[in-house]
Amino acid sequence: MYYLVASCIALLLGPLFYRFFTAESGLQKGLDGFIFVSLGGLVLIHILPELLEHGGFLAVVFVIIGLWGPTLSERLFHRYSEVTHNLTLILGITGLLLHTMTDGGAMVLAQQDGNSALLALGVILHRLPVGLAIWWLLKPQVGSRWAMIVLLGMMLLTSVGYFAGEQLLTQLSLDNTVYLQAFVTGSILHVVLHQPHGNSINDKQGKYEYQAGIGSILGILLLFVLLMMDSGSHDHHEHSHSTEQLIDWLLTLAPVLLLAYIIAAVRYQFGLSPHHNKLSLRWLQRLAGPEALVISLLLLGPSLAIIQIAGLLFLGLLFTQFKVEPTDPHQGLPIASWQFGFGHLVDRSAPWIILSLILANLIGHPSVPLENPIVQVIILLLLFLPMRFCNLGGAVLALSLAYSGWSIEAVMVTLLAAPIFNVAQLKLLNWPQRLSLFTMLIVCLLACHWLLPQWHSVISLPQAMNATALVLIAVIFGASLLRLGPRKFMARITLWTPKVHDHGDNGQHQHGQQDHSHHKHGHHH
Repeated sequence: MYYLVASCIALLLGPLFYRFFTAESGLQKGLDGFIFVSLGGLVLIHILPELLEHGGFLAVVFVIIGLWGPTLSERLFHRYSEVTHNLTLILGITGLLLHTMTDGGAMVLAQQDGNSALLALGVILHRLPVGLAIWWLLKPQVGSRWAMIVLLGMMLLTSVGYFAGEQLLTQLSLDNTVYLQAFVTGSILHVVLHQPHGNSINDKQGKYEYQAGIGSILGILLLFVLLMMDSGSHDHHEHSHSTEQLIDWLLTLAPVLLLAYIIAAVRYQFGLSPHHNKLSLRWLQRLAGPEALVISLLLLGPSLAIIQIAGLLFLGLLFTQFKVEPTDPHQGLPIASWQFGFGHLVDRSAPWIILSLILANLIGHPSVPLENPIVQVIILLLLFLPMRFCNLGGAVLALSLAYSGWSIEAVMVTLLAAPIFNVAQLKLLNWPQRLSLFTMLIVCLLACHWLLPQWHSVISLPQAMNATALVLIAVIFGASLLRLGPRKFMARITLWTPKVHDHGDNGQHQHGQQDHSHHKHGHHH
């Protein structure tokens, strides 16, 4: 009973925190950063793996429909965009209400002998961002009265889940409602990403991004505590395994990623800049850096790295011969090499690295049986189309997929195609050029299939060294969050939207090889 009361109090803290944090614009930005990271992180790292465990790959399809569907509707039916957004908001709130019943059931489980109290504590803690988010989403739209009614409804449904008979809980279990919950989970993500008043704070100079960064770091700390509790609980075996896997990847990757940023700073010092006069050297940087090669060389082995280098050389020569410019040009390059390696490049690559780890943790989940190499390659190519991966993000995704047991062909296609196989880049090619690109990719994959049966890591560092490197990477990424704020930090991964794509592509056509610092695209940092 104490758990139930505590969870209801945690929900009611939302309006109190909201009232305090919206007293001025800086605190409001901090609140926006906290909710953006904590609620988005809960969905991606906590809820989605659970949906995958019960619904398999089809659950991901329903999440994508919930996430992208409203945006496509708003693009197609401009007149009804407000109606679409309100319907999505209702769906998202319905999803959170549905989830509260399972929370009540989870607290009952936590009270049984042999189960961990950490499960109940985790439920109570994750109600804090949920209560805040309800108020943050609803009060500006429908007023405090309706927001309070929804909070009271959540408390009521939590009580129903807590006191309900076993039969009712079985009917509402995740197994029976998994696809509905997957759809509304996508709706929650959509609302969090596109919340109108989240960006309406008067902050044209970006002077409150520091507060937004502080809020997002507090959200990350809360997520970390919840994940540690979840991995300590015996009730979510698959999810616990997923969390431990993510931490293992981070520990393995951190020292090599530090080395990659050092190499980037050194090559910039010696004149290998993204604004280099030679098109071939600009393509080298777009495809490999060359700092991204360090990840594949040290963590996937020299055999795989050699085939990757050969494939990238061919692709670079192909694009140079076609006289096609790389999309997504760099803006505002710093003078100092260390600022380029540990500032500018971190701002560009960190969001993709985080996304790559989360993606691999989801599609590499044991409940997503994608064992056929051809199916894996097709899914990855479809995934790359709406995005503009950077080379470091592609290398991290390839590494994570390799660690998840995906085929060597899937790993290689990620290393080669992630930075270039997107709508924006393909638009700049004619059909014969696209055919040449496809042929080159197929040849590289066949070579990989015949010559490279498996990959193997070259280095294995002590855990203390890995942990130290991970702390340093966390500090570097945290500094980037403070500089940009969470929405600008993650804006690079939302380049799939038609509006942004058109803008970026037009800029590319019109400006060609002009100085990119004159471009005014909002999505470059």
